[in-house]
Amino acid sequence: MEDQYLPENSNKKPVKPRTVQEKEAVMNRLKRIEGQVRGIQKMVEEDRYCVDILIQISAINKALNKVGHSLLERHTHHCVASAIKNGEGEKAIDELMKVVQQFSK
Repeated sequence: MEDQYLPENSNKKPVKPRTVQEKEAVMNRLKRIEGQVRGIQKMVEEDRYCVDILIQISAINKALNKVGHSLLERHTHHCVASAIKNGEGEKAIDELMKVVQQFSK
């Protein structure tokens, strides 16, 4: 099976809109990650030891993966589950599998 291009913005809306608390949790995580990236930029400017920078990059990768897994879980529980109930499960599962493959690269 050849890789399909996943559109950057499909213009689809979630089946169940995110709650204020869900949005705040994701945004807070992303802001923390943004701060970590700025910290790495400062480390590079200060010519810090490579291993210290690499450790911070690893921490950012883990944090981004955590956010991604959270979004994948929500998508599966709401969007994919709804599509299955509505008889559109095959299409939703195919889309989910493509994004999981892309996410795990």
